[in-house]
Amino acid sequence: MQAFDMHAPWWRGATLYQVYPRSFADADGDGVGDLTGIARRLPHVASLGVDGVWISPFFKSPMRDFGYDVADHCAVDPRFGTLADFDALVAEAHRLGLKVVIDQVWSHTAAEHPWFQESRASRDNPKADWYVWADARPDGSPPTNWQSWMGGPTWSWEPRRRQYHLHNFLPQMPDLNLHHPAVQDALLAVGRFWLERGVDGFRLDTANYYCHDPLLRDNPPQPPERRGDVPAAMQQHLFNVCRPETLPFLERVRALLDGFDGRGARFAVAEIGSHDNLARMIEYTRGRDRLHTAYSFLLLGPQPRADELAAMMSPWQQGEGAEAWPSWALSNHDAPRVATRWAQGDPARARQLLVLLACLRGTLFLYQGEELGLPQSEIAFEDLQDPFGKAHWPGNPGRDGCRTPMPWVADHPTGGFTEGRPWLPSDPAHRALAVDRQEADPGSTLQLTRRVLALRRAHPALRLGRFETLHADADVLVCRRVHGADAVLAAFNLGGQPAVHGLGRAPRAAGDALALNGAALDGALLRLPPGAAWVQPIDPTPDPTPGPASQSRQP
Repeated sequence: MQAFDMHAPWWRGATLYQVYPRSFADADGDGVGDLTGIARRLPHVASLGVDGVWISPFFKSPMRDFGYDVADHCAVDPRFGTLADFDALVAEAHRLGLKVVIDQVWSHTAAEHPWFQESRASRDNPKADWYVWADARPDGSPPTNWQSWMGGPTWSWEPRRRQYHLHNFLPQMPDLNLHHPAVQDALLAVGRFWLERGVDGFRLDTANYYCHDPLLRDNPPQPPERRGDVPAAMQQHLFNVCRPETLPFLERVRALLDGFDGRGARFAVAEIGSHDNLARMIEYTRGRDRLHTAYSFLLLGPQPRADELAAMMSPWQQGEGAEAWPSWALSNHDAPRVATRWAQGDPARARQLLVLLACLRGTLFLYQGEELGLPQSEIAFEDLQDPFGKAHWPGNPGRDGCRTPMPWVADHPTGGFTEGRPWLPSDPAHRALAVDRQEADPGSTLQLTRRVLALRRAHPALRLGRFETLHADADVLVCRRVHGADAVLAAFNLGGQPAVHGLGRAPRAAGDALALNGAALDGALLRLPPGAAWVQPIDPTPDPTPGPASQSRQP
């Protein structure tokens, strides 16, 4: 297996804090967060012990999908500020020792983008082929059966060209044609623009949607056991996503990044949503010529069993996986908050999950408010803003529940987010968990987050080391992280019953243990109540090997 050390690039094993600009901090009182608000709150982010920030889109946009529909890739939307405000944010982040990673949305644009306005005008203009256009079938129906995640077919009719255009998301978000070299060149120029302004990396939105099947073949249906309840989940997305033609473009992106300050100084993480997520993550990141890491969806859905979680860690230890690098998140702006989704609102369980995340091998992403243990908010239909939620109501309320304003001040009517009316309601339940209240409580989730991230930063084993599963069943995961002479032993009870796990022999402590929710080491026995987490720096020799005869369940 590859060996890594503390001279590895900054992003390997780093923790990045995701900021959703609309909901983080509003400096001008219009109810929408902005770049100046982010800059003012960066000391809080730095105090957590993270390595950098990932900032979701702030580019000029009609905001149908709240910034993921870009109308000008090189302009700041006035709602968020100006380029000067962005430059000031980068300068402040770097002053605090934080890297800055920004979203790049390159699979599609807004319909208002000048490129699309030119492309849609005729079939023979200079940008006629910059988007994906196709003729109707003989009966007038769309060229393929591909279904959009925003509801309905992925094709919309354009009367000026008498053709359909492709959109994997909203109809007003047409897909770029990345088979065209000029489109690739234009996108790389966008990337160069932001790199020259000092950003340290990119999160590449929907990177597996960059290329489509040029033969326009229909997607086959899902097998019954994987069939979802919306049209897009009723088919296998074989021909509109995850195409092999994407890989050469990713290599061009890597070459662009390596051209700034040397290999490893700037980085890119690809967002990949697919049923074969682990295989795609490895495919997109293995070797030195593709992307640095890939962002997984595997922990953004239902809670896996402990042994399933261990299986997700396994591919990165050998073969092609050892030449790749994963990224993990438990929450983000598109998924219900993990404090509700996995922990069912139990603060103790939410804290356990923070510790679990910190023990995974890869680069980590912490979503704003996760350090406070914020639960998912419930949004009334009349307050919904998310187009996905509106399209799928009432079966799926959409993404607004994880996007409500960040609570900074417990006794403020909007939690200190804004002096105006917030774009989404401020959740009263969140105000009791506000930053100012948790700062004053040494036992708070906020203080635990700092302790956990300090532990990860202090141990090369947690940032860079191999992941060894010592035991995994439906509920209990016991693992060891090892890097050179540094080792950390960790155990988690994700189930609802107490457990005792035998290590075979007592480990030799090499530092203080982090014991959560009643976890304790009794000689060679780990006692793990429900929701327990136990993390112990150890001497890597002798090995703590499992003792099957001593493993048992307590009644």
